[in-house]
Amino acid sequence: MQFDPPLIPARLVSRYKRFLFDAVLEDGTEITGSCPNTGSMRGLTTPGSRVFLSQHDSRTRKYRHMLEMVEVDDTLVGINTGLPNRIAEEAIVSGLVPDLSGYATIRREQRYGLNSRIDMLLLDPARPPAYVEVKNVHFTRTRKLAEFPDSVTQRGAKHLDELGDMVEAGCRAAMLYVVQRNDCDRLRICEDLDPAYARAFRRARMRGVEAYAVACRVEPQGIWPDRVIAMDEDGQAV
Repeated sequence: MQFDPPLIPARLVSRYKRFLFDAVLEDGTEITGSCPNTGSMRGLTTPGSRVFLSQHDSRTRKYRHMLEMVEVDDTLVGINTGLPNRIAEEAIVSGLVPDLSGYATIRREQRYGLNSRIDMLLLDPARPPAYVEVKNVHFTRTRKLAEFPDSVTQRGAKHLDELGDMVEAGCRAAMLYVVQRNDCDRLRICEDLDPAYARAFRRARMRGVEAYAVACRVEPQGIWPDRVIAMDEDGQAV
């Protein structure tokens, strides 16, 4: 996935009200922009951090600039939660996740469960339907280890239970975690920050829900699915 036009560098002043940020462009211009991530963004909001912004000239937009990446610990981190579905689809179509490849049709945002929408529904006449839920990951506390979630997500736990229901109905179901940073080679469920999600994840796995993690190559020019990394479940990489 390539950025067109290219991203522009800036320095973060602050991120606030979940949806907004202030920054200073390289020419000294002070701007306010939109933040496409309503989560905690734990560890990614330090004032003075180098950031990269997309520009949008539509007259219907209130803010021209959108926060896309933050530089932290000598790596770039993608924070836009609107991109992982697109990145995940690229990974599946390219065959990067072999267990999910080869389906004839991919449908996005299909209704299922209890008033929910699945990120991707994979369909093929010769195979059971596969329900794929995509999650954005950008949190780390330990070198090379990505963690999800970085805050409590009741909605995420609900989706895990609904995926288990689909498996019991005879379908396939999978979690696909998209790690938007360059420096991680495994992923772990973050039990200390959200014990309920961790319990729901273990419950889903026991019911047959599959789990995959894809790490990205993150550059100012674009973000591309790069490699499958290990899921570290209960301390064991699988």
